[in-house]
Amino acid sequence: MSYGYGFGPGGPGRRGYRRPRALSPLREHLRDTFWFAPTLGLLCAFALWWVASAVDAEIVDYLQSEEAYDEVSDLIGIAEDARTIVTTISSAMMTFIGVVFSISLVAVQMASGGFTPRVVRIFVRSRITKLTLTVFLATFLFSLLVLTQYDSKSDPRLVTTVPLVQSILVMIMVVLSLLLFIAYVSSTLRLMQVGPVVDRITRDAFRVLAKQPGGEPDRGPLVPETARIAHRGRAGVLLDVNVARLVRAARREGVVLRLIPRIGDFVVPGTPVLAAHGVGTPSRRALRYTVFVGVERTSHQDLGFGLRQLSDIGLRALSPAVNDPTTAVQCLDRIVQFLAAVVEQPLGAVHHRDSRGAVRLVQDVPEWADLVDLGFTEIRGCAGGSPQVSRRLLAGIDDLLLLAPQDRREPLVRHRTLLVQAVERTVPEAAERAFALLPDHQGIG
Repeated sequence: MSYGYGFGPGGPGRRGYRRPRALSPLREHLRDTFWFAPTLGLLCAFALWWVASAVDAEIVDYLQSEEAYDEVSDLIGIAEDARTIVTTISSAMMTFIGVVFSISLVAVQMASGGFTPRVVRIFVRSRITKLTLTVFLATFLFSLLVLTQYDSKSDPRLVTTVPLVQSILVMIMVVLSLLLFIAYVSSTLRLMQVGPVVDRITRDAFRVLAKQPGGEPDRGPLVPETARIAHRGRAGVLLDVNVARLVRAARREGVVLRLIPRIGDFVVPGTPVLAAHGVGTPSRRALRYTVFVGVERTSHQDLGFGLRQLSDIGLRALSPAVNDPTTAVQCLDRIVQFLAAVVEQPLGAVHHRDSRGAVRLVQDVPEWADLVDLGFTEIRGCAGGSPQVSRRLLAGIDDLLLLAPQDRREPLVRHRTLLVQAVERTVPEAAERAFALLPDHQGIG
């Protein structure tokens, strides 16, 4: 049986799991910004121009030392011919940048209104969008810097530099910009369609699942709690924690740390975020930069956030203003796919161990019933009047009942019973009611 995205029955912890690194949260936070990549690109463009200008100066110095003035004159002629192109490029790139920015804003606005505001993060994290804007800005800056290198002297004996290599690099960057623009438009158009969006959300959810440590969790009780560490930063949503630093701090003191709130919970200053189990307590200095809060949830370590987004999209699709049950069915496809992948996985708590195998950090994650409720409750509440959605939801629940062990069937049976009751209340006609309660993996087709 294939579970998709590289996960088999052994679960994500058996394949592809890597121990968290200290810089992992920083890398994810930088991906959530839109300024880092363009700024880095501008710095790289300046460094490339500095190297290219030095190469051009060395070429001219070498030819002059060899008294090859005819060759220098040829280089001056080629560079002057390229000057018009470089000037045109420098003025046109800002227009291109404006087009890219406008397309991004329109796409973000349409995605936010058509799907859910939580999918805007997909556009912000899009590598092709950042790469396109970065290359465009770098090309603009590079072409301006190249224009400063044209020497007013035309005597091959007196010129100090001829921007030949720089002009060639400008041409290469323009070609790269055009190719990236094509890829960017194609990628943006795909992300304005519901299929690619829910696929991206699902892949992000499976990445979070793959980061969960494998093996059965330690079911033994923790030693008594000895201290609690309160949150001293600003109020916000708990985005993620630096697992590597927390494990290292706990190992140094010989204790077990327990993360009290779940990833995605809203925390305020003064509320406890960590509990220490053992004789020692890590210092505040050791716990600096280990707990990160922000203004909205992210999928970095949030196991339920993917289901939250899929449920939001499906719920909006079933609203009277939209009335798009096919989109809700597509969301249910992915919800069932994710639940099928975790149906046999140990949930409720994640145990992070040090290099010696000792548990050092206990992190609370949603239970199986929590994930089922998150994926089905809101869509089920609107499915009574939509036979396409009720039929697909029944088929998905029946599939999960076949996969689920005995101790995990109760929430599925409960949702199935509630759905049947909702359809019976909403559809009075017996024939239509029987049709709406017939499981179908395509809804209606």
